[in-house]
Formats: sequence, C-alpha cells, structure tokens
Amino acid sequence: MDRQNAWKTYTKKQLTELDKFSKGYLEFLDKGKTERECARVIEKMAKEAGYINLADVIKNKKKLHAGDKIYSVCMDKTVALFNIGSKKLEKGMNILGAHIDSPRMDVKQNPLYENGDFAYLDTHYYGGIKKYQWVTLPLALHGVVVKKDGTVIDINIGEDEKDPVFCVTDLLIHLAGEQMEKKAAKVIEGENLDVLFGSQPVKDKDKDAVKANVLSLLKEKYDVEEEDFISAEIEVVPAGKARYAGIDKSMIMAYGQDDRVCAYTSLMAMLDVNDMSKTTCCLLTDKEEIGSVGATGMQSKFFENCVAEIMNAMGEFSEISLRRCLAASSMLSSDVNAAYDPLFASAFEKNNASYFGRGMVFSKFTGSRGKSGSNDANAEYIARIRKMMDDNKICYQTAELGKVDVGGGGTIAYILSLYGMEVIDCGVAVLNMHAPWEITSKADVYETYKGYKVFLKEA
Repeated sequence: MDRQNAWKTYTKKQLTELDKFSKGYLEFLDKGKTERECARVIEKMAKEAGYINLADVIKNKKKLHAGDKIYSVCMDKTVALFNIGSKKLEKGMNILGAHIDSPRMDVKQNPLYENGDFAYLDTHYYGGIKKYQWVTLPLALHGVVVKKDGTVIDINIGEDEKDPVFCVTDLLIHLAGEQMEKKAAKVIEGENLDVLFGSQPVKDKDKDAVKANVLSLLKEKYDVEEEDFISAEIEVVPAGKARYAGIDKSMIMAYGQDDRVCAYTSLMAMLDVNDMSKTTCCLLTDKEEIGSVGATGMQSKFFENCVAEIMNAMGEFSEISLRRCLAASSMLSSDVNAAYDPLFASAFEKNNASYFGRGMVFSKFTGSRGKSGSNDANAEYIARIRKMMDDNKICYQTAELGKVDVGGGGTIAYILSLYGMEVIDCGVAVLNMHAPWEITSKADVYETYKGYKVFLKEA
C-alpha cells in the first residue's frame, strides 16, 4: 500500500502556511531545550490563548462551564490543558498526549572536580543515547539552581554568541588504536561523559587552582556556590539553534525533536480548536525517556487529579463519573517513529516503515520483539481514525519501529490505556532519533498538526 507524498499535494497557499508553521516550530525548539523551559513557553502560550490556571480556579472556588479553558502545571515540568466542551465530561474527552523531555546529560549533585589542570563537571546521561555521539560537540548548560533560601537561579550558558560553550573530549585518532577496537557501546564510557568546564588557575593556590577559579566565577556571575549543586537541576544539551536542513529547506534539524515535535503540533492543534462538543485535552509530560516515572511522569496521578478537580468545579464529580470519563475518552499518544534510512536499510522492514514526506505516522503497537510492553490499538478504533483522516484529506502512513527482533520502544500509550480508553500511537517520522541533532520533514510536521486538529474535532 503506497502512501502519497504530502509535498505533491500542496497548493501555493498551503506551502506558505507550512513555512509559517515551521518557523513557529523552530522558535519553540530554541526556547524550550529542557522540560522546564518547554513548560514555561507552553504556559505563556496557553495564557495568551485565554487559558486560566486550575490552581486559581480551586483557590477562588470558581465554577467552570462549557467553553472554559483550563491549564495546570506540575512542578514546572508537565502541563495539562483542557478546553471544556458542551457534553458532560462523563461522556469522555479527546486527548493528545506527548512528552517534552529528551535524551541528554544531567550534571550530578557533587559534580565539580579538577584533574590534570582541567576543571570538569561530572554527569549522568538521561535516556537512551549512543554515548559516542555526544563527544567533541559544542554543549550548553540549561537548568536551575535553587538556593537554601528558596531563591531560584536560571542557568542558560552556551546559547548566546557571547557565551562560552562546553565539551566532552575524545581521544585523538593517532592514539586511539585500542579504543577503536572496542564495541560502539564501550568506545565512550558513561563515567567519561564529563564536561570540560575550565582550565585557568588562580595564581595564589597550589591545589585545585582551576577549580577555585571556576568557583570564583560562578559566585561572581551567578551567585552559585559549590554546595548549591546539591539542589540544582542542570542539563547538558547541544548548543545552537534549530535549522532548516537540505538545499531545498524541506527538513528541520534540531536537538530534542523526540518528542517536542509532537508536543508542539499537539499544543498548536489544541490552541486552534474552539466550541467543541466533547472536552479536549492536551497532555505534555516529563520523564517519558526513563519510563514515565516520578511525580511529573505519566504514571503519576497528576492527570487524573486535574480531571477530578475540573469535574468538581463543574459540579459533576463523583468517583464513578471520573472513571466513566476516563474510560469513554479517546487518545492519540503523540510520539515519534523512526524514519526509514536507506543507508541503514537492514534495520527496517520497508513495507512497514515510516517515510519522510508521507505524513503523520500511526503505530498500531510499539513495544519490542513479541509486542512486549505494547499498547495494541483496536482495529475498530483504527478504522474510525482512518475515516477521519481520509475524509479530511490528511496525509498519513502506518509503521512499526524497525524489523521484528531488531526494533522496539515505548510511549505513554499503555499508561492511558489502563483507564480503558481507546489509544493509538501517532506522530512524526524522525531521522537520527536520540542523537544530539535529529531531523524531521517539514511536511510531516505540518500534516501531523492538521491531523491532530481533525482528531480533536471529530473523535
């Protein structure tokens, strides 16, 4: 079953709309390189679109009605948005769910040390990465330092042209004979992913003189002391802006597109739909790359608690009504798929792979090997989705994540399906997935946004 290439369907007007949408997406990627930064941008966009904070609703005992737009933020890392429809919530919601965390390196709690007249920051990688891909790149530091008095200091070093950048070093090829004999997983060890942080010593100190100079600069510029690393969350990410890729500018190359490409398209679809019969919801969560755990991951009760509070503010809450609402809901688990790469064709089964330019990707199941850990969507639900997309001329394709016994991966789909709702994975095809710089097709990003809008309106 060949799928149509979306580029061949566009009018001149649609190409203009596509370029405008892509520009907004690039700006989103540049502003949100961490889950905290994404949450901040999302909250700002939600407020500008007329959404009000659920915390204020609860505090002021405000009553909610059809047409109200609500958002809630969990620990500055996860965001849920609700556009209340005319039907009772017990009839269910149409939900888009993506994640805003991405693979990276995290600075440890006791990170700063000196060795060989260099100062380093010790790190622990987050999510699945090929460790060798993260060496010899310009890196930036993003995050927060929280002092004992509660003061929060935002850290963003390496993105401005006037900023220094950082790096994980690698062994020169002339001395790398033994290293080159190692398997790729061992070429760079996790404990060697330490960030080169400085090299200039202070004059009046014999021991750890470079470290002393670094600490002096941190105190002077950021009011950060060594002990403050204990209560810091600093992420190491590639430095630099999102860019168009290809001589035809048909692609986007950027850090963190897994899964911020689905987060942005979901968010924009959510903000662009109004006057709904069913309540719509957009969930943008943290911690997916490490199993959706913790208070800000999808396995927490944050989403369920938000729905309960909204139902309560509408005078509709009861435990059974909450359960019925969740069970009657429909969801697209918005997450990326691996794009077919002809240079690594042996990893893919061509008839069931996702291709650049052929639109949004539906994955009936993820998991690995014998569908282990998978949400396997019902055929009846997929038929409904097919009709929606075909009726609205959305370009889409279906795919698995690599060959059987080769591929595998997970999303938040199985967690939401535990409520009894219909869920299917759906998102954008990505080249270089989990690498420091990932690539998507502008056409696929645009078609996914359009498809998400159709789902929110018609599911």
